[in-house]
Amino acid sequence: MIAAHDSYENDYARFWFAEHILFIEYKPQTTINLKVAKRVVADRILLQDGKPYPVLCDIRGIIDSDKAGRDYLAKSGSVLITAAALIIHEQVSLTISNFYLHISKPTVPTKLFTTRHEALIYLKPFIDD
Repeated sequence: MIAAHDSYENDYARFWFAEHILFIEYKPQTTINLKVAKRVVADRILLQDGKPYPVLCDIRGIIDSDKAGRDYLAKSGSVLITAAALIIHEQVSLTISNFYLHISKPTVPTKLFTTRHEALIYLKPFIDD
């Protein structure tokens, strides 16, 4: 069980808070399936302790995903997220990300970025001080 801390790590991702944004970084060679998606979402929700946040999610460590995992992240995975910025590799993650955005249709505002700076600019209006 996760206690209320400023950071946390599981087998698939690292989570931390900075500047009123929740950062999630997937570990290298991660494959997103339903089991992984449920674990990441459950840990994130516990870490947030009931408070909604904009999320900057670095998905460059993801090497593959299946439909069940993507669908879970897009729907149930949006709980307590006000907006999401996904940092991707221009070539490698683009296919996975396009599936997520256009097929799974996230329930919160979500955009793709190749730099952290652009992603942070996008998330600023969603910060609830």
